[in-house]
Amino acid sequence: MKKNQYRSEMCGKLTEDMIGKKVTVSGWVENIRDHGGVIFVDVRDIEGTLQTVSNDEHLFDHLTRESVVTMMGTIRKRDEETINEKIPTGTIELLVESMNVLSKAKNELPFEVITSRNVSEDVRLRYRYLDLRNQKVKENILFREEIIDFLRSKMKQLGFHEIQTPILSASSPEGAREFIVPSRKYHGKFYVLPQAPQIFKQLLMVGGMDKYFQIAPCFRDEDARSDRLYGEFYQLDFEMSFAEEEDILEIGEEIFYETFKNYGCKTIKESPFPRISYWDSMQKYGTDKPDLRNPLIIQDITKLLENTTFKPFVDSTIEGIVVDEIGSNSNSWFNEIVDYATSIGMPGIGYITLMEDGTLKGPIDKFLSEEERKSLIEELSMKVNSVLFFIADRNKKKALSYAGLMRDAIGKKAGLIDESQYAFCIIHDFPMYEYDEEQEKYDFTHNPFSMPKDGIK
Repeated sequence: MKKNQYRSEMCGKLTEDMIGKKVTVSGWVENIRDHGGVIFVDVRDIEGTLQTVSNDEHLFDHLTRESVVTMMGTIRKRDEETINEKIPTGTIELLVESMNVLSKAKNELPFEVITSRNVSEDVRLRYRYLDLRNQKVKENILFREEIIDFLRSKMKQLGFHEIQTPILSASSPEGAREFIVPSRKYHGKFYVLPQAPQIFKQLLMVGGMDKYFQIAPCFRDEDARSDRLYGEFYQLDFEMSFAEEEDILEIGEEIFYETFKNYGCKTIKESPFPRISYWDSMQKYGTDKPDLRNPLIIQDITKLLENTTFKPFVDSTIEGIVVDEIGSNSNSWFNEIVDYATSIGMPGIGYITLMEDGTLKGPIDKFLSEEERKSLIEELSMKVNSVLFFIADRNKKKALSYAGLMRDAIGKKAGLIDESQYAFCIIHDFPMYEYDEEQEKYDFTHNPFSMPKDGIK
């Protein structure tokens, strides 16, 4: 069979082993450089970039960057002064004998491809085909492919079957607004795009497909989040029959650990991951998504201050966070903590410091009795130069939420968080329902397709 002349070799895969061989390469003109009358043209394809040069001084006349070309010639070693150690093909070049311009680009481009990530998003999307040529954008797309391929292999290794579920579906109650698709055959009737393949997973389990997975598109008409685009996102869904809770947790733990170990950019704490109940997590960390790299713990001190006369604490839930070795920080350091507290809706935040002579110093100290001072120091194991922050609200849920936000902010500002690692945990025993004060009704806290832990009763 005759080899396709337009794709015989990949630019980025050529090596010194090819020196002296005639090849054909195809790609996009990344750069045109004039070195004292000698024109060098860098040609890029999905595998990398190759420097090309020609003895024909007019061959590259009228060539423009981002044009699509096919070049035929001989691979040779670069001159020492032109070697580029930053790229894999930096020791070789193509001596071009003939060239075919498949698609000539305009002289003026909307933006430079190499810096397209600095351009406004609306311009990047308008010229998306140019933006896709950016090295980092391309790497992100290929990185996503690599992870999805890994997840597929991992799930099959664990004995799961990949089964595709329908995209056009009937409506099911899943929390967000659905996208609807009108039916051509049944006027006035609509399909919906699935928010997740939940109902199909249940059908598959009942039907005897006892270990299933899918890298599923989820369509939801809800506001974008830091980890989700508006409209659609993808997730790994899997289902098991005849399984206990720990079976599911172990599978999820293995998938997360192996994925982040192989593809993460940080070190990862060894498995098994800590198992923390929802209520323990809320009490210790003020959130069901705790950052365990932060050593700070929230402690309920309501009981210790039950006889307080300080009005903001009366009839309130009072949470405390002890931070060691920061008592000598400047007033401006603490003022920034207070400013952050007010920015998240708190009226402020009180704090006290344990001094070397055993006394407490701070805005809250004058409101404490001697017995309260002693209890706080002993029960919270305060040390010299430790600072105790007070977070209070008459609504316990709100007090914990504020405390969780303050824990994160203080931990970060005090430099307590190790940004070089991942620290995963598993939060379990979520409540099935929670009262929504804004809507004045109970709503699902957990996935409504799950069985309550203590059974249907």
